Order: sequence, then structure tokens, then C-alpha cells
Amino acid sequence: MARHIYRCPLRWSDMDAFGHVNNVVFLRYLEEARIDFMFRLAPGNGSPSFSGGSVVARHEIDYVRPLVHRHEPVIIESWVTKIGAASLTIAYEIKDAEGSAQVYVRASTVVVPFDLEAQRPRRISAEERSFLEEYVDDGMRAQPAQAQAPAQAPAQASAPGEAAAV
Repeated sequence: MARHIYRCPLRWSDMDAFGHVNNVVFLRYLEEARIDFMFRLAPGNGSPSFSGGSVVARHEIDYVRPLVHRHEPVIIESWVTKIGAASLTIAYEIKDAEGSAQVYVRASTVVVPFDLEAQRPRRISAEERSFLEEYVDDGMRAQPAQAQAPAQAPAQASAPGEAAAV
């Protein structure tokens, strides 16, 4: 199956006092890739798919190796590992180049489509499911974050039960 490829530029301000990209910045990189995947690549021609809103229910991230500032963008490969009735899980790898074995981060995000007007979760539409199914990957090329032994203790982006806007 297909993977979504996003080229993410590094910014000088992404570095911390230790000279590498700060751990929190990686969540911003994942957000950029997720938005690019879900909104720009969603079914087009006026389709309402994914435009009604969504929330992040969970992030899981494994920091594999430090990343320092450079002029070349990093590649973020994204794919879908699970599609439920009212949620989906996106897995990611942040790496040097497409197909590269040099991985900096492995992560996953549980996304819940959200009805902003009603202020409650909603089901994934048939059109959204069809789009997402094109990106379902069995993970044989690389395992999502939850299947890997973490290089460091996993970071939790939000408190349990707390959801952040996509």
C-alpha cells in the first residue's frame, strides 16, 4: 500500500540548548505531515471529508536518534495502521530520505473525527474510509511506534483523557 511522503524543513529555532531538535518540535513535524495527508490529499473537488474537524486522542513517540539542524528537509512517511468506526491510527517515521534506514523518530497518532458544531466525536464517512484504505500498511517495512522497543522512555504529549486539536 501507499505511504504519504511529506518533506519537512528544519528551522534554526527548532534546536534546543543541547544543539539538537527539541523533542516537542517533533510533534509539530508530525502535525504538519498529518494535516498535509488528511486535508490536502483528502478526496478533492469540494469534498467535505476531514474538513469538519478532528482531535488527537493519543500520541506515542519513540526518539530513535538525535536530529541536528541542516538545510535539507527531513522526510516524514505516514501510513494508516488502523481504521475504526470513529477513529484512525496514523503511523510515522521521520528519516533522512524516502526509503532510508536512518530513522530519527517512530510515532503514531490516534485521530478522532469531530463534529465541531455538536462538540462530539463523529463516525468516519464511507468516502473518508475509502481514502484511508489506500494508505493502510501492514507495517512490514517498519513497525509503528507501539510495536518497537523504545530507545528511550516514550513521551506522552497530553494528560490521559485530554485531547488536542489537530
